[in-house]
Amino acid sequence: MGPLSGVRIVEIAALGPGPFGAMLLSDMGADVIRVDRADAARSVAQERPTDFVKLRGRPSIAVDLKQPHGPEVVLRLVEHADAFIEGFRPGVVDRLGIGPGACHARNPRLVYAHATGWGQSGPLAQTAGHDINYLALSGLLDAIGPTGGGPVPPLNLVGDHSGGALLAFGVVCGLVEASRSGRGQVIDAAMLDGALLLGGIYHGLRQIGRWHPERGTNLLDGGAPFNGTYETADGRWVAVGAFEPRFYATLLDALDIDPAELPDQHDERAWPEMRERFAARFRQRSCAEWIEIMSGREACFSPVLTLGEARDHPHNVARGVFVEIDGVQQPAPAPRFDRTLGKVSRGGAAPGADTRAALCAWGFTREEVDALLAEGTLVQRAT
Repeated sequence: MGPLSGVRIVEIAALGPGPFGAMLLSDMGADVIRVDRADAARSVAQERPTDFVKLRGRPSIAVDLKQPHGPEVVLRLVEHADAFIEGFRPGVVDRLGIGPGACHARNPRLVYAHATGWGQSGPLAQTAGHDINYLALSGLLDAIGPTGGGPVPPLNLVGDHSGGALLAFGVVCGLVEASRSGRGQVIDAAMLDGALLLGGIYHGLRQIGRWHPERGTNLLDGGAPFNGTYETADGRWVAVGAFEPRFYATLLDALDIDPAELPDQHDERAWPEMRERFAARFRQRSCAEWIEIMSGREACFSPVLTLGEARDHPHNVARGVFVEIDGVQQPAPAPRFDRTLGKVSRGGAAPGADTRAALCAWGFTREEVDALLAEGTLVQRAT
């Protein structure tokens, strides 16, 4: 039983932060029902969508919200829910009849969360975008990349997934407050806001003159020779983060470099030359050899693993950080609790795979479901 056991959440299917936030909440024990589009359930496309890991842990029903009774199905669910998540552009849910006003009329305690890129207000609120666009407008994308090169997208971790984490955090905060006040509220969780929060330290450093505008010249962007990645003799890569003096001294010892031969560790003018010297040493041995040399030393050293290697690393295996769901190894729920353990209850459901069973579990009668299926408001995906 996870820490959110007993919490019921309605998730309107979307891309990006919504599914990730819903996954986090489900992993912690919340009963989340996912409302997919009817046409997605009718599709004969692949059974396992590309974001199937983010869809884990919750059943899927398929509802045609443009049918006369479509919004009513969602509002019936809302009556039994503690929270609601949606990811349309601002205003769409109101036009569909499932906006905050309609939902709070049915359930005043409901925590209603909007998950968008730009937020519910501002001149870009109605503009299309993806993770990279929100990261670009935050100023952070400009800071990521090699010296002399262009900005490098850090996968879609900063926009989509920080936005999803912000969404889940907002929902939990809203639930805590509602438990005291008895009143729900509306949450505006924007990916741009999440990216800015993650990058707050860099905005601060720039304003006090501690962040250079040129990429790859700063302490935390790979400019410092003791904080970065190096290629080894066999074409693999290793990472070091030896900031503290004692870790830096251990790193120099492992590299067989006399500290007296180098400028001060924090002499930024000497960093490019120092980095070249470190790089030359790392290229002399294979990744496996460096792992052996660094074993037992506190130099803040790690090999750069592939996605497959990360799954099989002894530390990750010992902690059980991966779980197998539907034959696929994927990260286990986090963080960990000592009493109320998080758990993945099932794999990602195809759109509409659980329409009958899930609606009955949420208070609909079988006869009601059959009638809604017959008129086309609901779709049960064929097995």
